[in-house]
Amino acid sequence: MKSVFFKSRTLILFLFDLFCFIVVNSFYALGIIIDESLNLHDPARFLTNILILFVLVFSFRMITSFYKNVWRYVYTKAYLSAIISDLSAGLVAAVLTSVVRQNINIWYFIIVSALFSLLTLTSRYVYRLLYKYRNELTDEPYSHKINVAIVGAGQIGALLADELRYSKTSAYNPIAFIDKDASKHGGIVGGIKVYPEDDKIVDTIKKLPVQEIFIALPGLDSEALRNIYQLYIETGCKIKLYDTPVREYGEDENVAKRTLREFSIEDLLFRKPMSINNRLSLNYYKDKVVLVTGGGGSIGSELCKQVAKCSPKKLIILDIYENNAYEIQQYLIREYGSSLDLEVFIASVRDVDRLDCIFKQCRPDVVFHAAAHKHVPLMENNPCETIKNNVLGTYNTANAAERYGVEKFIMISTDKAVNPTNIMGASKRMCEMIVQCRTDSKTNFAAVRFGNVLGSNGSVIPLFKSQIASGGPITLTDKRIIRYFMTIPEASQLVIQAGAMAKKGELFVLDMGKPVKIYDLAVNMIKLSGLVPDEDIKIEEIGLRPGEKLFEELLIKTETLEKTDNDMIFIETDTPYTREEVDEKIKILMDAVENAKDELAPESITDAMKSVVPTFHDPVEVNKNAEAAEEMKEASVV
Repeated sequence: MKSVFFKSRTLILFLFDLFCFIVVNSFYALGIIIDESLNLHDPARFLTNILILFVLVFSFRMITSFYKNVWRYVYTKAYLSAIISDLSAGLVAAVLTSVVRQNINIWYFIIVSALFSLLTLTSRYVYRLLYKYRNELTDEPYSHKINVAIVGAGQIGALLADELRYSKTSAYNPIAFIDKDASKHGGIVGGIKVYPEDDKIVDTIKKLPVQEIFIALPGLDSEALRNIYQLYIETGCKIKLYDTPVREYGEDENVAKRTLREFSIEDLLFRKPMSINNRLSLNYYKDKVVLVTGGGGSIGSELCKQVAKCSPKKLIILDIYENNAYEIQQYLIREYGSSLDLEVFIASVRDVDRLDCIFKQCRPDVVFHAAAHKHVPLMENNPCETIKNNVLGTYNTANAAERYGVEKFIMISTDKAVNPTNIMGASKRMCEMIVQCRTDSKTNFAAVRFGNVLGSNGSVIPLFKSQIASGGPITLTDKRIIRYFMTIPEASQLVIQAGAMAKKGELFVLDMGKPVKIYDLAVNMIKLSGLVPDEDIKIEEIGLRPGEKLFEELLIKTETLEKTDNDMIFIETDTPYTREEVDEKIKILMDAVENAKDELAPESITDAMKSVVPTFHDPVEVNKNAEAAEEMKEASVV
């Protein structure tokens, strides 16, 4: 329906401009009929000039997307672009005609193109004014709308104010601008007064009939957003952000549109997510058969979404949990329908025969291995299952990839694999060894290591949200604890890029930015809910869980890292173990599992893990010296 409307609107504008073009040419001819160089006595030449100018002017307008503009909301840049386009067409027409024939009137092309541009743009501007005037007459009284103040009296703020005032669906009435620019203070922008953002601004807003505040400032980083939020939250008003959403793979950067939205915890505590749009990576996965193990999980399902945007030949989802697999299957069917060749298999990476059948029948080109147990406390109590699923599951899947000629195998790792203090982290370090040792394989193996992802299943943010919703308290294991965070789409897109880069046994490390204090996270989530920390919602410490340490390491700072073309992706260059050494380590672990099969939580598994992962440390010893760690000192303080 939108497409039909757009085409009809474009046709109407084109026909109107054609009429204007005819009018301008007619008046020009009548005005200088005595000009011999116009050569009105040679109608064919005159009509040829008109035709040349017509073709060039409208071609230039099409090239510059002139008819895609919605003239009710255009920037000044759109008008300037149109003028430059029309004058350029006139100049090109003059040059081309002068090359073909002598004794032409160059001024005809320049004057007509300029007058045509002036007439059409004036009509657009008049239409814009009439549209606003009509809405003012027919709109409901401002008394029924919510009064808002807009921070930012620049072009973005002015456009937002226009949209809020003149849109029929708007529930807001802008009554004040706030800006740091002293030259604007006391001035009027679009009929709205500009107030200075000074140390009295909170009191100023409290005196105004303002219920909400909209932030309309471009290019703000997370620190600036935090400062702005903390300043204006003191007014007691609801605060919203007017910004452009982060683009994802396959999205046209020219169509990104600013939207009005609530502040989120990501805005306050984390760096702005990167917009990643590497066409070389996109092209790598095109027409390939891609298999994602653990495809129903938080990272796995997002990997499936990103791969689907790359036009793969086939996407295969493998997961043991049918509910998650079903959800991502239905999402992809809704989004892509029959255009995506999709298969979903319920299978365990522990089952060698099932893996063999799937790889033999589907012949994947690329495998993303995201299947794993990841919850630290649960895995401390279930160490045998951790080894069977994480270590043996990775070993089985890697072997299947080699047997059936997979081009690339990318394993998802974690920052908890760096100097691990728990069974889960140590198991993932073993998985990295399995991948790194296969440098002699025809399959290109790689692992990608990163920290926590925001909003993933079982992560701290969903937990805090549910605790706030139930009235508290928010429970922290320790107020000093810090973690690295990244959004799920950002992490998945970086994994996709790392996969395209992978060659032989690399261990990619993603730059997670600065670590964040979980206590700060809790405090700001309470504030975002309109509540007061430790008054409305209590924050309680419950003690560190088994295997948990106060900080995680990504080792971005070490000298063993090699840079890649992407500033957020590094390669760990330590010397890998050999296949024989890794196979021996796996045998030690599997023997320990076999010997402990009659025990619920055998300590012998921990001893075996420490023997095969030399960097495995006791969490008590690590936490004892945590305050001296560089990660703890770098943690963001909000």
